[in-house]
Amino acid sequence: MPGPLNGRTALVTGATGGLGSSTARRLASEGATVALAHFHDGRAADKLAALITDSGGTAVPLAADLRDAGTVRALCHKAQDALGPISILVSNAGAYPRRPWPATTPAHWDDALATNLTSHYLLAHELTPAMTAAGWGRIITIGSVLATAGRHDLAGYISAKAGLEGLTRALARELGPVGITANCVAPGSIRVPAEDTVVDDPKAMTTRQLARQCVQRRGRPDDIAAAVAFLATDDAGFITGQTLRVDGGWVLG
Repeated sequence: MPGPLNGRTALVTGATGGLGSSTARRLASEGATVALAHFHDGRAADKLAALITDSGGTAVPLAADLRDAGTVRALCHKAQDALGPISILVSNAGAYPRRPWPATTPAHWDDALATNLTSHYLLAHELTPAMTAAGWGRIITIGSVLATAGRHDLAGYISAKAGLEGLTRALARELGPVGITANCVAPGSIRVPAEDTVVDDPKAMTTRQLARQCVQRRGRPDDIAAAVAFLATDDAGFITGQTLRVDGGWVLG
C-alpha cells in the first residue's frame, strides 16, 4: 500500500478493540505492516488480519498477556521475527475496572497499574533498542482525558493514565537524542459497541456527555486512529512529550 508509512512496521496492542482495530487498519492503509497484539481474542484478530491483507496490506495476529514481562518479551520477538524491526509502537491495550474507593484493595490497585501503566513500560523498554539502532522510532501510548478530568470509582485506572503521561514525557527526554519521539493520545468519550453492554442508558449518557463537549457529536474510533497515524509519520517528527486530547473539547487547557 502506498502511503506515508511505507517501510515502517507497527505493533498495535489491544488490536481487536474498537480503538485498536481502527488504528491498525489506518496504519496499514498508510503503508505500515502491522503486528496485531490481542489478549486471547484470536478469532477477532484473525478476522482483522484477513481484512487488512485483503485490502493489500500485511498484518499478523499475536496473542499476549501484557502484564507479564516474559510474555511481552516473547511477543516483541515474534513480531520482529515475522515482520522485521518494529519502528512504531501503539501501546493501546488497557482495562477499565470500576470500583468504589472504599472497596479498592491493594490487589485491585496493583492490577490496575499493571494493566494500564506497567504494560506500557514493558513494551517500550523492549522495543526501544531496535528503534535506537535504526535512529528512528515512534512510541504512541493511549491515555485518557480522565487523567485530567477525574471520575468516581476509577482511582486505579486514572492514576495509571496520569502516570502514562509522565512516562511519555520521560521517554521523550530519554529517547529524543536517538531519533525516537514519544507522545500520548488521550481519548475523550468514544462511541464503541461495547458501551451498550456496560452503560444502563446509553442515550442518556450521550446527552450528558455532549453537554461537556464543544463538538456536538460523540467521538469515533477513527478520530483516535487519525491522531495516532499522524504522530507516526515523519510530519510529526518535531512533536514529542505531548499529550494530544482527542475529546471534542471536553477538557480545555
